Amino acid sequence: MPKIKTSRVKYPEGWELIEPTLRELEAKMREAENDPHDGKRKCEALWPIFKIAHQKSRYIYDLYYRRKEISKELYEFCLDQGHADRNLIAKWKKPGYERLCCLRCMQTRDHNFATTCVCRVPKHLREEKVIECVHCGCRGCASGD
Repeated sequence: MPKIKTSRVKYPEGWELIEPTLRELEAKMREAENDPHDGKRKCEALWPIFKIAHQKSRYIYDLYYRRKEISKELYEFCLDQGHADRNLIAKWKKPGYERLCCLRCMQTRDHNFATTCVCRVPKHLREEKVIECVHCGCRGCASGD
């Protein structure tokens, strides 16, 4: 007889504390994905999705590294289940990238002249005071701001 596979996931201790917030953010994500993008540029339609993904990752990062309210087991579970972006959190731990909005903004291959995104430039060094990143809609994520 073949084995019956069950899709039951064992949730670590403390999951019930963060589950409502994660469910709320997932509902916002679904709403942003289904939102009509009439009259918007192609890149502008993705900005709310990037914003919510950043918000979920920042929530889990803050709970584990700043407030120390969740265990390492729960933190790893959230990363493995895709509730947070592991690579973005790894960048946030490095000096100078504490406020990074998305990974595309620091990749030089996606920008002219092999530089980083304009949102990574500190506000006092910008020629234009109000800017928006083409990739994610960020208005400035330089750590010196």
